Amino acid sequence: HVQLVESGGGSVRPGESLTLSCAMSGDIESIYAMAWYHQAPGKQREQVARLLNGGFNRGQTSYANSVKGRFTITRDNANTVSLQMNSLRPDDTGTYICNVDWVLNNFGQDYWGQGTQVTVSS
Repeated sequence: HVQLVESGGGSVRPGESLTLSCAMSGDIESIYAMAWYHQAPGKQREQVARLLNGGFNRGQTSYANSVKGRFTITRDNANTVSLQMNSLRPDDTGTYICNVDWVLNNFGQDYWGQGTQVTVSS
């Protein structure tokens, strides 16, 4: 089992930056991948960044086209994954949710945090 708690959200102006943090606890050794999702008000949840922790492609990152070049996902330590967000735009406004893929002995499970709010407005 894994528990996820996000922090770092807030209100910023367009062009400014924020860093979100996801604190992970529980059986974090079995985490296969970590990701950040963005859910804009009234819209579908979208994966914006993903970082592989297991397999031969460990360390591989992927980003949604809308954030590529602006956002960076990083595992700061064993218990924390962050999302550095630069050059923020009004469309980046919404809830950011931490997600992990957990795999042990062919049993897979997704875990989700409660989310942290980001508002980008002038």
